[in-house]
Amino acid sequence: MGWEEEYLDLILVPSGLLIMFGYYLYLLYRCLKHTDTTVIGYENHIKRTWIERMLQVEPKDRGQAMSVIGSNMSAATSMSSISLTLSSLIGAWVGSSSQNIFKSGFIYGDTSSSTISIKYISLLACFLLAFACFVQSARYFVQVNFFISMPNCEIPVKYVQKAMLRGGVFWSVGLRALYLAVTLLLWIFGPIPMFVSSVILVVIMHNLDTNSNPLHQFQPANKHNLLKKIGEEISAVARANTMKDRVRMDQVELQIHNTADHLHD
Repeated sequence: MGWEEEYLDLILVPSGLLIMFGYYLYLLYRCLKHTDTTVIGYENHIKRTWIERMLQVEPKDRGQAMSVIGSNMSAATSMSSISLTLSSLIGAWVGSSSQNIFKSGFIYGDTSSSTISIKYISLLACFLLAFACFVQSARYFVQVNFFISMPNCEIPVKYVQKAMLRGGVFWSVGLRALYLAVTLLLWIFGPIPMFVSSVILVVIMHNLDTNSNPLHQFQPANKHNLLKKIGEEISAVARANTMKDRVRMDQVELQIHNTADHLHD
């Protein structure tokens, strides 16, 4: 029994998926055990502090926080719309006969009808997963918006932080689903592009997900610095008043001198 090109799909495709899912498990372990070494943990640290500081502001002065949450909701809504549109296109493509164009000879791999159907169904599942995650992300951002804009009520900080972090988690999962969809999209053109893209994507994601910056402990404004700033402002006002007094004295002396000269004449 000789070598057949269909064997490439049985070897390279599971290997590429194993590499990607293995990296995702490794990233999950780092996020749980070594949070400060990941960009996700670094961003979550900043989000917790941001929520804590924003809740210390009066509700009527939280317009900046509302705009930030609104931007996140808009981004999640846009990504969910894109994912749903791509899902619709893939679904229409599966039901059409145009998929036969990928049975041409330039694809080195399995081009049977069952394999092509698996490719499209897998791609469709990734886009639907991304759509669901982005919708949930927008849902939690809306919840944060309600919390921040609630007047005359003391809201526990943990409630808002929990909703904010969950929205970020669903956003990250949606992006990972789109990354996986990229490799499955290249699988349409053969198992070799799919495997190569999986390896390259894992290398790129590892560099982007690694954080080398220490977690900064954000502290409120120092009272000493505030008093120093007030003192500097008072000193500046006093110097300005002194300069005005000197100018006035010079003007008075000039007038006296002119009057004396006039009486002398």
